[in-house]
Amino acid sequence: MPRPREAFEELRPFEFRDPEEVLEREYLYTVYEIARLLQGLEPDRELPAETEAVLLDWAIPWMLVNSEAFVFAEPERDDEPGHYGLA
Repeated sequence: MPRPREAFEELRPFEFRDPEEVLEREYLYTVYEIARLLQGLEPDRELPAETEAVLLDWAIPWMLVNSEAFVFAEPERDDEPGHYGLA
């Protein structure tokens, strides 16, 4: 349900960062690690599953919008995620 603006103490501008601002060129990351980095967290930080799901909701569209900036490496096994890095 919508909430009135007055219910929030602070409103911030809605900004997306460029992939080069988030990732280091010499590394490849899983989508889970990218999701953490977009929030300013360490890529290996443990998070509750619910929190990680919310972060993925932000990371996946960001990666799609910036898809030309990424390369992809196949996972080593079928039960592992792929890895992404800067093109």
